[in-house]
Amino acid sequence: MSAAAASAAGQLLRQYGDDACVIATLRAAEVAAQGDLEALAHWDAVIAILEGGGTTGPAN
Repeated sequence: MSAAAASAAGQLLRQYGDDACVIATLRAAEVAAQGDLEALAHWDAVIAILEGGGTTGPAN
């Protein structure tokens, strides 16, 4: 998980609450449509964090 993805996930959660994952998915779709694979990887990481597949704290 990158620090940028964790930061973006946190910002989306603060701004959109329960809709954060929906917003991240929309952003991922936008960059995918533009063919920006690097940005898509970023938004996929953000989505994984928001869905609980990534970690936002230290490992146990």
